Amino acid sequence: MKQEIEIIYQDENVLIVNKSSNMFVIPDQYTDENKTLVGILKNQLRQKLWVIHRIDRDTTGVLVFAKNPEAHRNISMQFENSKIRKKYIALVSGVLEGKEGTINKPILISGRDVSIDIIGKESITNFKVLERFKSYTLVEALPLTGRRHQIRIHFWSLGHPLAIDNEYGISDPILLSSFKRNYKIKDKGNEKPLISRLTLHAAALTLTLPRNGGEKTFEVPLPKDFEITIKQFKKYGK
Repeated sequence: MKQEIEIIYQDENVLIVNKSSNMFVIPDQYTDENKTLVGILKNQLRQKLWVIHRIDRDTTGVLVFAKNPEAHRNISMQFENSKIRKKYIALVSGVLEGKEGTINKPILISGRDVSIDIIGKESITNFKVLERFKSYTLVEALPLTGRRHQIRIHFWSLGHPLAIDNEYGISDPILLSSFKRNYKIKDKGNEKPLISRLTLHAAALTLTLPRNGGEKTFEVPLPKDFEITIKQFKKYGK
């Protein structure tokens, strides 16, 4: 079966989709374009698309594409001038103190390497604590800049990397047995993880639509694995 991507909005200029996990936005040297988000969408819509921004392979949520060069320039300038507002939901390791905060640490990108470095570019992430659990914190992250891995490395720099992050934290999946007392595996089988990928979701994006000039916010709910994980934490992980 051919994979179908969930389209949440489109007009003659833009296409906005809800990206699933385990999917590259564009091909790398090991991935065929037809197996990437942009390739699947081109086949699904039978038209050319312009990539404006990207999120990591295992990050889910809102992503916008342009349908023509003019729209690509328009929205790219909105990104460059920090006119586009983005909201992420992240599950981080440990218990964050306070209700909200700002992480203002420059990020240096050199090839594939990303680091916090004084000679890097200004990078700012505002955040709010949504809920605390025994070993994790659910946060809303509002990046004011758009550096690669910004949210991931910013929370890592605080000592609170994402709950699952194979580059800045640990890659172990989250198991219900790790926090539910007296948990028993059914039918003597292997326990299925609640979630086993990057705990980051692009929940909302606000931009000005090209030509009509209207500002609009696009939101998508947490994917099923993320939602179930939070529900179990609320029930057993306090």
